Amino acid sequence: MVDIAAEPFDFTAKRDELALVVIDMQRDFAEPGGFGASLGNDVSRIARIVPDVKRLIEGFRRAGLPVIHTMECHKPDLSDLPPAKRNRGRPSLKIGDEGPMGRILISGEPGTAILPELAPVDGEIVIEKPGKGAFYATPLGGILQEMGISQLVFAGVTTEVCVQTTMREANDRGFECLLAEEATESYFPEFKRAAIEMIRAQGAIVGWTARVDDILKGITDA
Repeated sequence: MVDIAAEPFDFTAKRDELALVVIDMQRDFAEPGGFGASLGNDVSRIARIVPDVKRLIEGFRRAGLPVIHTMECHKPDLSDLPPAKRNRGRPSLKIGDEGPMGRILISGEPGTAILPELAPVDGEIVIEKPGKGAFYATPLGGILQEMGISQLVFAGVTTEVCVQTTMREANDRGFECLLAEEATESYFPEFKRAAIEMIRAQGAIVGWTARVDDILKGITDA
């Protein structure tokens, strides 16, 4: 075990029970013309965290620790897409519509793919999820149990939606959760700040947060 400098206090990492979960680093959320842009968001905010996410992924790979990727997407027939989700808001493109990178957030379409710089390598687990949380309607819980994982480090987007939702799901299932601060982002900076504060409030009620360098140092020392 090794202590990683974190907030609200050090995170004690158990090397053999630790995995990285990278949430939804997809073209549709980070590139012009994708779903994020159709909602009127500044997708350059997401693109800026790519180097830090990449450093974190590469550090886990070097340490021989598991890396798990998630992708928010739906079946081509939209059978797993509730109307309440498809019709929410007033985007210029809805989920399932044809966009510049294929059908928006549909499994197998170019825009749904993980950014090339962060693409999974052979042997890494990829979870396709129809909801905000990565445990809902996916095999993630069973996979982690089979792997003997009890601690999860999180990166990805967006901090206040899919990342925080998955952390809360994980927390309820007994996992200890650590968020990499520079390797997560929101389209709204104030939402990221608030989500980080909520996660680590009341003695890490949802989880811990830490800098990427401190996480990398911790897994190397471990």
